[in-house]
Amino acid sequence: MQGFPIFSWFRVSWFRGSWPSKAGWLLIVLLLWTGAANAASTTLLVMGDSLSAAYGIPREAGWVNLLRERVGDDVEVINASISGETTSGGAARLPELLGQHDPDIVLLELGGNDGLRGLPPQQMRANLSAMIEASQRAGAEVLL
Repeated sequence: MQGFPIFSWFRVSWFRGSWPSKAGWLLIVLLLWTGAANAASTTLLVMGDSLSAAYGIPREAGWVNLLRERVGDDVEVINASISGETTSGGAARLPELLGQHDPDIVLLELGGNDGLRGLPPQQMRANLSAMIEASQRAGAEVLL
């Protein structure tokens, strides 16, 4: 997990209650920078795998729901995560989700299943780049 600071943040800071951590401040700054914290219709779209889909634990205990509770009513958090999802699956689903939800922020938590399946890192990078570019073209800020 050393190469994935966002996972370390959720594992260490989020669940132990030391909010806001560095990543927490990043989310707050991003919300303020985009004007999202002041808007009633701020939408955060989470595209992830089993970690974000709360596989194997009650959905209420998953990190996306905990984030939803932390940000309160100011941000609509949409969890479009699917257990077992790969970057290619996420890239295929993202355009429809962008059109459907018009998110202000897209949080991408994908790639672990690509590695578990032995997919080439270059393909994962290309898929993530395509999702980042599509999100930005749709006017969303991206968290990876």
